[in-house]
Amino acid sequence: MTQNNDAAAFAAQTPPPPAGVVSPPPAIPPAPPMPPAPSIRREQPAAQPAATTAVPAGGVPSTGSGTAAPAAQSAPAAEAPADAKPAPTEAEMARARQILSVVSEAYSARMVGQERLRTSLLLALMAGGHILLESVPGLAKTTAASTLADTVKADFKRIQCTPDLLPSDITGTQIYDAANGSFRTVLGPVHANFVLLDEINRSSAKTQSAMLEAMQERQTTIGGEVHRVPRPFLVIATQNPIEQEGTYELPEAQMDRFLLKEIVEYPSPADELEVLARIDSGALDPDRHASTTISLADVEQLQDISSRVYVDPAIRNYIVSLVYVTRNPVPYIGETLGGYIKYGSSPRGSIAFLQASRALALLAGRSYVIPEDVRSLRHLVLRHRVLLTFEAEAENVRSEDVIDAVFGAVPTP
Repeated sequence: MTQNNDAAAFAAQTPPPPAGVVSPPPAIPPAPPMPPAPSIRREQPAAQPAATTAVPAGGVPSTGSGTAAPAAQSAPAAEAPADAKPAPTEAEMARARQILSVVSEAYSARMVGQERLRTSLLLALMAGGHILLESVPGLAKTTAASTLADTVKADFKRIQCTPDLLPSDITGTQIYDAANGSFRTVLGPVHANFVLLDEINRSSAKTQSAMLEAMQERQTTIGGEVHRVPRPFLVIATQNPIEQEGTYELPEAQMDRFLLKEIVEYPSPADELEVLARIDSGALDPDRHASTTISLADVEQLQDISSRVYVDPAIRNYIVSLVYVTRNPVPYIGETLGGYIKYGSSPRGSIAFLQASRALALLAGRSYVIPEDVRSLRHLVLRHRVLLTFEAEAENVRSEDVIDAVFGAVPTP
């Protein structure tokens, strides 16, 4: 299946963390105990013994004195919520494969290569989140977004961000109607199913903040009136990393609202030759549209199926432990790499792992998440949430290097 190949290729292009990077030097003292992941169910408080018990990063119970503790005193395992949604049925899984196949085929008809971009867009669409794309100009980001919208037969808007762009240019405004003697609301381009914010870092901080309400609350406020954005709603933002003059760095609060961040690479020479051939044949004519499409109802069904993919409690604990280590890195990955982390991931990182891993499992044709799904998503989910210090930039240390160290320090369930 096409979507199975997408997921397999995506996992293959994300190499496992190198084992040699994560081992702390002998001078580093032993890491403190990893806090036990909380039980999914609310437990009644119980009296605690004087020597508390916790689960260290290696998964072996220990006491505060460092000696081994009996297995019976380890933290209770997390259990699935009693009100959990029913797992997808075989018929629903077959329908999901059919929908994904249509989208993938339409993408391949207009896009050459860029398999990781296709997978990332599908993950954001299925998870109901937003995606930030970073690349130099000319790598078909607009074409990819418009192709996705054309396949879904959804409303697509493109906003070219500039320093003089106003918040009302995005959300909308009120215009006085002289004929009726009243104001009428004109909704802005953000009120679309698919919104492409091209070069978002060229807009001012005030304009960038206008997107926060729409991205998080799925609504805008114009003249005191609340206007809901259509469903499904997907924001695809791009930023250019090579030009700094006349740009405004995205604040951490807005970066955190993007479910994923993908870095789009240059095409291979073979793919670039294919692009030239398709231009000559007219296959990339902007007037040509997808021959087979899906509806907005199909997308909502796909999102519903994705939200019901099973995630084992052990994998939930794994996600929480990974995010915890990004906030307390030094004891687990050493002072050298851990000192490069300025701020770790917020709880949105855990939520993003949960949602995106479900979508990746569904893309692979599975109704359950495996640890490899979480590992394959580590750069997409954390590269914009783990903030590095100035020293890391000076030493040319990438966030991906630190993220690999974090994943190497936490045992895989």
